[in-house]
Amino acid sequence: MKLEDELKQYKFKDDYQRALLNIIFTAGWVGVGLSQVLKQYDLSSQQFNVLRILRGSRPNPLNLLDIQERMMDRMSNATRLVEKLRQKGLLTRIQCEQNRRKVEIDITEKGIALLAELDPLIEENQRKMTETITPEEARQLDRLLDKLRG
Repeated sequence: MKLEDELKQYKFKDDYQRALLNIIFTAGWVGVGLSQVLKQYDLSSQQFNVLRILRGSRPNPLNLLDIQERMMDRMSNATRLVEKLRQKGLLTRIQCEQNRRKVEIDITEKGIALLAELDPLIEENQRKMTETITPEEARQLDRLLDKLRG
């Protein structure tokens, strides 16, 4: 559906404004789709992102700063996210004996198992969201978004 029909707005200042509003609107649409899958597992998209970051770093644990630098939403409170995931048993926080300020964070086997269960659901969600565009269009969109961010 066209942005104009979604927003019930048929005039924009210019093509740049329309494009930026379309990015914001589409980001929300994608986020809702992801949230619907994750809600069944009592996870937020930010928590899911942290778990995927930790799985990707295996076998090496990460510190909080490393996680924050790799997050999609860098405005998230990584400390709070890590603590909630720790309480769910999905990751561990180990304080370094030599340097009490250094904390290593690692995903648990329970966290790995949860991601393994989520992977096909996330892939199916992504497939449904992108079924109207070709692989070349996806690559073109990716290039344009990278170019926009400079």
